Amino acid sequence: MDDLKEKTADLADHVEDLANTFYKLTVVKITQKATNIASNLLLVLSITIIGFLIILFVGVALALWLGDVVGSRAGGFLITAGIFGIVLLIIAGIRKKIVFPYIRNLIIRKIYD
Repeated sequence: MDDLKEKTADLADHVEDLANTFYKLTVVKITQKATNIASNLLLVLSITIIGFLIILFVGVALALWLGDVVGSRAGGFLITAGIFGIVLLIIAGIRKKIVFPYIRNLIIRKIYD
């Protein structure tokens, strides 16, 4: 009878150790996923800000140059705004077929990576 109690106690200890190990492994995996998501978010945010600044300065430079070509600064800015408007319409037109699936697949790939 003592042998059975001892084996039962050992089994309970092993189950408890296994549960603790599983818990710790789960915490480590969740922490790793959260860290990966946070670092990717920071990278995307940095790239977005830098990209926005590049587009802003290129747009201003294009507007000033077109203003000199046309002979009117306001005309150069209007032409540049028109170009950006056309680009915006193109992106809005392809968003459901190309942009949204690309972003969705990128997010899913990052979650299961």
